[in-house]
Amino acid sequence: METKTILIKDITILNLDLGNVKEFQGSVLIENDKIAKIGNNINESVDKVIDGKGKILMPGLVNTHNHISMNLFRGLADDLELNTWLNDHIWPMESHLNSNYCYIGALLAAVEMIKSGTTTFNDMYFYMGSVAQAIDKAGIRGVLSYGMIDFGDEEKREHEFKENIDLIKDFNNSANGRITCRFGPHSPVTCSKELLERVREEANKYNVGIHIHMNETQKEIKDVVDSTGMRPFEYLNSLNFLSSDVLAAHCVWLSDNEIDILKQKDVQVSHNPCSNMKLASGIAPVSKLLNKGVNVSIGTDGVASNNNLDLFEEMKFASLLQKVNDLNPEVLPSNQVFNMATINGAKALSLDKDIGSIEVGKKADLILLDKKSINMTPASKISSSNLVYSANGSDVLTTICNGQILMEDKKILCLNEDKVKSLANEAILEMKNL
Repeated sequence: METKTILIKDITILNLDLGNVKEFQGSVLIENDKIAKIGNNINESVDKVIDGKGKILMPGLVNTHNHISMNLFRGLADDLELNTWLNDHIWPMESHLNSNYCYIGALLAAVEMIKSGTTTFNDMYFYMGSVAQAIDKAGIRGVLSYGMIDFGDEEKREHEFKENIDLIKDFNNSANGRITCRFGPHSPVTCSKELLERVREEANKYNVGIHIHMNETQKEIKDVVDSTGMRPFEYLNSLNFLSSDVLAAHCVWLSDNEIDILKQKDVQVSHNPCSNMKLASGIAPVSKLLNKGVNVSIGTDGVASNNNLDLFEEMKFASLLQKVNDLNPEVLPSNQVFNMATINGAKALSLDKDIGSIEVGKKADLILLDKKSINMTPASKISSSNLVYSANGSDVLTTICNGQILMEDKKILCLNEDKVKSLANEAILEMKNL
């Protein structure tokens, strides 16, 4: 197979250096799907040269909690608390979902992520085979799990395992390795003890991770305590469920003992500030988690509770929310938040050897931003602060995943954006009329 090469020349490179964000001028050579060289004088003959003058190069962003087919539900039910939002609006609409609708919703989300700089996402939803097909076509990197719910029903439980195991067998490590799969038990409230125990066994058997909602609302905590006598993480710990391959989304309401369990078991956390604020679920104790050494990443949740997939916006809210919660402007500084959206996210998905930073040998998952955009002028003294507090997804010019240019100079190359938007509008109109 002929080697494909891209040279990103004379660009401002932002990368991690002992936890801080280091800025330097240089060039990056991509060979096929990997970063081959980083330096000042790369003059090799290549297939394509990207002029980096006036641009910033950084790792592609990693969204560690999403439900991308829910992009069809943008604005469907706003300004409601979680249980009303779910029971009266989201679940009734989800009863109309089919594989085609989920495929279209996934394409719509893929376009949005590519345009705003996200190259990797972690997803839990339904009709995940169709989602995998959409992501294969779009060219981004996805970690997929089927949302398992049994409410103690044995027949339903067997169906959920079949769906998730089929997803793993059919799509794990597919699309040239861009798609990997996990088990997706929805939460301790919606999943029986039997389901949770078997998920742990099957995850060990198939050597895949687990993606689960945890401690999102006070009601959820009460329900688990009422049924088990333990708080959610104490309960899962009693089942020997927790390990470093478990990614727990939300983690808003945590006791000190639960935080100790998260640290001891090396559980990965996905912080979803915008969704938690919009649903008034609460404020996750992120600064406390980070101080304890727990790995915290950032997710958007689905757009039905956000209402976008812009991780730049999510970074800013993550930082500001902790500052006002702790009444301390020094907590969660921009360097730390940058790490949460890049290398921490990669670690949370067990992908940190491949993505999350700009290093020779890692996958070429990279984004280029407009250094001269009006909202980033003049540049901040600290590079990461300009990205976290000033930038937004519209500043992304070019998105590269696995060495493939998915968007160049704001033009989507991998999908027909207008066609995707048209299909999405038709799909949600059909669903509302069912």
